[in-house]
Amino acid sequence: MSSDAPGLLLVLSAPSGAGKTTLARMFLARNPDAHFSVSATTRPPRGAERDGVDYHFVAPERFAKLAEEGAFAEWAEVHGKRYGTLRSTVDEALAKGRIAVFDIDVQGGAGIQDAWPRETVSVFVLPPSMDELERRLRTRSTDSEEQIARRLAVAREEIARGTRRYDYVLVNDQLEPTLARLQAVVTSARARLAGLADARADAEADALRRDRIDLSPWLGPAR
Repeated sequence: MSSDAPGLLLVLSAPSGAGKTTLARMFLARNPDAHFSVSATTRPPRGAERDGVDYHFVAPERFAKLAEEGAFAEWAEVHGKRYGTLRSTVDEALAKGRIAVFDIDVQGGAGIQDAWPRETVSVFVLPPSMDELERRLRTRSTDSEEQIARRLAVAREEIARGTRRYDYVLVNDQLEPTLARLQAVVTSARARLAGLADARADAEADALRRDRIDLSPWLGPAR
């Protein structure tokens, strides 16, 4: 796209272990006009996480004040901690014609969709299969059997919500082909916002719409 390309809000969500964050980082590396939306959170940093890079780490009182002032495009409480997307992130991306990439859960993604329905393209990333997702979770060797079972149950709930709500569904079987499909979705969306058409990207993106994907391997037979 040209330097006059419209801004876009790219929402990516997936169950833990589907490879969403790796996919997002690859997309950012190959799209100079894209940047990662850094969320604010009340939880403390983990490991090598850095303030302003991985998250904006804020005290609960500060988060509450920002929410009261309407500073968040969306926010939610997860496991007793609050997470939110700063409205300034969205405003800057749209004003400068950039792509803001949101690596968030379905609840947060739905908030972005509701607030900016025209400028948002939402993509839910699936693992190749639930068996593969379980294998990936076990390979981490960090969770107990109880934790793995809980993560799989949460994953099924997230998949059900995301595939009902989001525009597109990507099966992350191999990173490079999945990235190419994601790129087609973005190219199609930006062309549409510019009042143009990209026949090839439109065809690729259309095949990835949620109503074109057989979700029974992840959700079971339709009832």
